[in-house]
Amino acid sequence: MHESVLIVDDEPGITAALMTRLQACGYQVYHALNGLAALEAAQMHQLDVIILDIRMPDIDGFDVCRRLKANPDHAHIPVIFLSADIQNSARRKAFDAGASAYLSKPYESREVIRTIEKVTTKAASHHE
Repeated sequence: MHESVLIVDDEPGITAALMTRLQACGYQVYHALNGLAALEAAQMHQLDVIILDIRMPDIDGFDVCRRLKANPDHAHIPVIFLSADIQNSARRKAFDAGASAYLSKPYESREVIRTIEKVTTKAASHHE
């Protein structure tokens, strides 16, 4: 049984291919269009990993990550930032907020899948 993944991005066209690819690999995939929907999805679903964009219309990805990490029910879920922002300051801010990994757009789906496998394996061994 593969993990469940929440992809949070306000541009569905960007995530459609990734969602299809992850589903083809056996992942259960959920999608949220903004930060508040992401927090709601985290309440509703048993998630193993969250892929999170930075720039969204309501609250940004940094704030979403901080809120998830502040909640004991979700603090263990690895967060992978997937963003077009390649600035070191954004990368630092993501890790300061609690990110497990940071990938840049445009992305290679193989790299995203490898990163999911890496962070979920690390989270599972850390969670035990």
